[in-house]
Amino acid sequence: MSMDNRNAPRAPLDIYVNQYIRGTPVMARSRDISVEGIYLTRVIAPADCESRIGIQWRLPGEREVIYAEGIAVREGQGGQGILFTRLKARHRQRIAAYVERQLALLGTR
Repeated sequence: MSMDNRNAPRAPLDIYVNQYIRGTPVMARSRDISVEGIYLTRVIAPADCESRIGIQWRLPGEREVIYAEGIAVREGQGGQGILFTRLKARHRQRIAAYVERQLALLGTR
């Protein structure tokens, strides 16, 4: 599955996240997010990271830490598109609300 073929709308998300590679947290930076996945650009992460990863972050203005697991479905532009494979329902709802707010601010919703 390519992240370009996603059905869910995505919104910009420019924050630092913890990306867990082989159990070790490394810094990455997000570019955008949807309820299906997130695009991460490499900051410190090695280029040869495994396809299954964990991700931990907070949405802007929120206190709760979100933890998701996913698989890399696309490599390019110095980063990777991650498709969520494990994400709590309440976190999916928080992401959906964030995307909706951002798209409304951008005038695309």
